[in-house]
Amino acid sequence: MNDYQIVKMMDFSAHQIERIRMLEQLCKNVDKSSLRVGVESLKAVGGDHAFLCLYGGQIIGFVSWYTSDEIEANINAMVHPDYRSQGIFRELMKRVIAELQRHGMQTCRFRIPANSQPGMACIQHLEADLSSSEFTMNLTRFPTDLTHPFGLAVRSAEARDFEFMVQCSSQAFGDSESWTRNYLLHTSDPERVTYIAWDNLSPVGMIRVNHISTDTAVIHDFCVLPLCQGKGYGREILACIVSMLLAKNCTQIRLSVVTDNRRALNLYQSAGFEISAESHYYVVPVVNLSKV
Repeated sequence: MNDYQIVKMMDFSAHQIERIRMLEQLCKNVDKSSLRVGVESLKAVGGDHAFLCLYGGQIIGFVSWYTSDEIEANINAMVHPDYRSQGIFRELMKRVIAELQRHGMQTCRFRIPANSQPGMACIQHLEADLSSSEFTMNLTRFPTDLTHPFGLAVRSAEARDFEFMVQCSSQAFGDSESWTRNYLLHTSDPERVTYIAWDNLSPVGMIRVNHISTDTAVIHDFCVLPLCQGKGYGREILACIVSMLLAKNCTQIRLSVVTDNRRALNLYQSAGFEISAESHYYVVPVVNLSKV
């Protein structure tokens, strides 16, 4: 590793971001995978943390991380196909692990494309446990026959809605209220907007939109109170948000869904979303990664 240089990413210029994007595209082409390392989340303020491996001025390795709850770090990584099996990922992770320990992170969550053989081979050496699998879905069409039988009012959340957000999310996803409250507080950046759906005077669900660029939005944390599920609220809430985003000239709209959640998958497909990729998520305690 004497000829390589591991550096903390400090340059977030358009040129530097494009260099990382080019490495991502190269890895995708060579591996024939759906690799996505979250290039759009690399920002000088409020963005993902990242380390680069440089060789002769060329970026040949990349690892980034972010946290939504100050407990678990989400990891994305890639190494240039011509420089693999040379310890680059190991050296990058040493720097990341030291940073995670300083921030008090307890676990790491790696996203591995299901169709990436190098990624799957690498994760096996970390002795990580499979946590979940998700489909990434992109909006490819928007049916004009989506109806609004309830006439729901969908509006931006206000400070007074926070406890409902905690209640709705924790009940729908099965997380504790304390974890959910912490998560919502740590994902309240300006680019992320939460909407509350109301049926008359009663809130029935919530949905969040992360505007990662002027034309790209990611829908997430979409849920309906358990007592209100199975009535068609979800379909109407989704239709309202997609209509709103399209009206704002948002041309790239995506979301993720757990692969075994057939009910949600059917809803998204009926609303014009199609599966574009599948990812596996592996979790490992930070202390165990010191063995890398």
